[in-house]
Amino acid sequence: MARRRVLLLMKPFDVYPPRPKAKDSSSFLHRTVNAHILNHLDDRCRVHNEGIKFCQDVLRRKNLDWEPLFRNNISQPIRGVDLVVTVGGDGTLLQASHLIDNSIPVLGVNSDPTQPEEVGQLCDEFDATRSTGYLCAATMRNFEQILEEVLEGKNKPFELARISTKLNDKILPTFALNDILISHPCPATVSRFSFRIKCNDQKGSSLVHCRSSGLRICTAAGSTAAMLSAGGFPMPISSNELQFMVREPISPRAVDVPLMHSVLKSDQYMHISWSGKDGTIYIDGSHAFFPIRHGDTVEISVNAPFLKVHLPYCLPR
Repeated sequence: MARRRVLLLMKPFDVYPPRPKAKDSSSFLHRTVNAHILNHLDDRCRVHNEGIKFCQDVLRRKNLDWEPLFRNNISQPIRGVDLVVTVGGDGTLLQASHLIDNSIPVLGVNSDPTQPEEVGQLCDEFDATRSTGYLCAATMRNFEQILEEVLEGKNKPFELARISTKLNDKILPTFALNDILISHPCPATVSRFSFRIKCNDQKGSSLVHCRSSGLRICTAAGSTAAMLSAGGFPMPISSNELQFMVREPISPRAVDVPLMHSVLKSDQYMHISWSGKDGTIYIDGSHAFFPIRHGDTVEISVNAPFLKVHLPYCLPR
């Protein structure tokens, strides 16, 4: 029996830029920088680095062909492996998802989960939130166990919906696992666009004209992220529908209000006409982005290959 092939995709552990060392106690840096915060950031790097080493040690003990790779060193589609293990948080898993089709499952490992007690203790000093890891099935505590269940076929991957985006009738190469934001690149500038909800060749909804700070569309997996923070609602992780919201609409017509925040059914798509001078399609935060300009058209649908993800047992299906 051929050995399973695994790609270990990791967040770099030196994500914070190096800081100059203070030469003496009277230096500006020493007098102004909160040493507690800096020590906390250094500790985050240390914990993540230890997590990487731990995962590598676990893989060495298994009968696997595996390769380690930092996420900033990969840009081509991932092929020729049976499993991708990401070490970091949701951001690393999201970045991996942009390079994976629907044939390779992903197992996310949260290398430094948020500790609620620590956040409460330090809330008057700084934000001690670490990694959310909503889509990560494992941590350092249970990685070996979860990996064994995956390899033995006891832990099955879940198929998550993704977003397909067409720009001027051409499909963009990146499918969104969480969400898409279409807006002017400057947050202080009004985004101008019109959209219509369509279903196959039917006429669809009325044309909605918008002046706002942009348009956000999310999957079920992304409905607990930025969309929820903006006033959206969480969706069942198994849903193949998309949720959309016009951000801060300026004086919408009464008839258009129901379409400022609604749901795109699995058999529907959204056709958008961009009428601003400049704009950007942001996919899963700033992980991928594509410029648009006046006259461009964008089509949004759930017609994208699903992604196989091993999800946390605690996540409602």
